[in-house]
Amino acid sequence: MKGVMSKAAKDVLEIPTPVWESAETKEELEDWLLVQNPKLIRQLRRIRTEEDAAGKGQSLKEVARRWNINL
Repeated sequence: MKGVMSKAAKDVLEIPTPVWESAETKEELEDWLLVQNPKLIRQLRRIRTEEDAAGKGQSLKEVARRWNINL
């Protein structure tokens, strides 16, 4: 789904119809939006590969707090 997050107009976000129709809760839609965020994905991968390998990993709670995610 590359390019799905493109802006059609300022402050307008395109969400594919199948995603919109299959989301049963607001949280499911938020989850989909979060995984579409390349910056978040890069940070999570960096944490996994670099910091965890060095024993300096951040807790899920800390990452969630930084990204304003309610667990």
